[in-house]
Amino acid sequence: MHQLTLAEIARGLADKKFSSEELTKVLLARIAQLDPQLNSFISLTEDLALQQAKAADARRANGESGALLGAPIAHKDLFCTQGVRTSCGSKMLDNFKAPYDATVVAKLAAAGAVTLGKTNMDEFAMGSANESSYYGAVKNPWNLEHVPGGSSGGSAAAVAARLLPAATATDTGGSIRQPAAFTNLTGLKPTYGRVSRWGMIAYASSLDQGGPLARTAEDCAILLQGMAGFDSNDSTSIDEPVPDYSASLNDSLKGLRIGVPKEYFSAGLDPRIAELIQNSIKELEKLGAVIKEISLPNMQHAIPAYYVIAPAEASSNLSRFDGVRFGYRCEDPKNLEDLYKRSRGEGFGAEVQRRIMVGAYALSAGYYDAYYLKAQKIRRLVKNDFMAAFNEVDIILGPTTPNPAWKLGAKSSDPVAAYLEDVYTITANLAGLPGLSMPAGFVDGLPVGVQLLAPYFQEGRLLNVAHQYQLNTDWHTRTPTGF
Repeated sequence: MHQLTLAEIARGLADKKFSSEELTKVLLARIAQLDPQLNSFISLTEDLALQQAKAADARRANGESGALLGAPIAHKDLFCTQGVRTSCGSKMLDNFKAPYDATVVAKLAAAGAVTLGKTNMDEFAMGSANESSYYGAVKNPWNLEHVPGGSSGGSAAAVAARLLPAATATDTGGSIRQPAAFTNLTGLKPTYGRVSRWGMIAYASSLDQGGPLARTAEDCAILLQGMAGFDSNDSTSIDEPVPDYSASLNDSLKGLRIGVPKEYFSAGLDPRIAELIQNSIKELEKLGAVIKEISLPNMQHAIPAYYVIAPAEASSNLSRFDGVRFGYRCEDPKNLEDLYKRSRGEGFGAEVQRRIMVGAYALSAGYYDAYYLKAQKIRRLVKNDFMAAFNEVDIILGPTTPNPAWKLGAKSSDPVAAYLEDVYTITANLAGLPGLSMPAGFVDGLPVGVQLLAPYFQEGRLLNVAHQYQLNTDWHTRTPTGF
């Protein structure tokens, strides 16, 4: 039962082959048995899950239907969930129980999804390895000595290990797509504003976007359908109709123009990954796609621009955690200044403190123009490159990551080396474009992903290409040994 995809679960529930309650009990037992190896969950919500499963079964018995009705999922632990600890992977929020549901949580609950728990993550979503969590590092089920990617590594590891069929995640600079690549999953970052950020604890408000992590493009289409839509509570939410993502999965790829940026195949890319990407291109050509070389000339400036903008926004967003209103508070503060300093010093981990300091510096008087303003100008250049490219092609294809998953601790002492792993993913966040990573093969037994980017609100096109690719390849069906 644990091998079923979301689509297969929907069919099984509709055909009364099993109930949501039976499935939920199987998966909760599997999590209890296997998650100690992975550390992919921060909190389990057994009582809530069983209650939601019984309610879903009752709704089906009354004639209701729906792809998510009775389907078990988990939420990355930065989506506020009423009455459940929402920690953001941080000591700062270890004692915080959200008083309300995030819009994504509420929408999926209304669709009948069953919440099994909250997944582990890099602290405040800051990291590429899921090693900065207050609750300890998450392990990659493909090799327990390696990282699963970050910051959505808990969601990725849990889905890859077949602890559940799908999970929510967020992507600020690649935090859905990179873990998807490292764990042999399909992960989609929607267009900025497509999925509500209300109730999603902020890292960098102009870059963060929620999205689905699952084994197949078909499952991502189902989960995104439940997540997407306008939300008046979120001032960055865009009032754009949500199409039926599953309806276009089987469209032909004949004549689809795929752009391959020459900048992607530089010296920094592992040549074995480059070969797998070329194999993916050939597979799509067989399906009728037309390949064209393009250029994204400002890509080289994306990482420095991103690592000015994101920390700047983080320093502003995280100023609310002051030990006064909610979250961690230090013992016996001498005065207000001591309360602020010690609460933040003890509550935030090293990576979060590093990014807050970088951001505060970039926004300080005398440096704002030199750093933050210049980074925003580069952001516009990156967006312009994409707009020019999409005049020539329908989607852009390339590697998701320059290397496969590294060993736990291998980059802990060199944060810049970890930052460079985001080179292919952060441009989509800077421009606000939708991006998808799908399984494309293995290097030394570790999964590799291929990334697809599309114009705004063309998530359906990405899912269509990924689904057609997955109908003709079997990378996404591989399961890690022992799971």
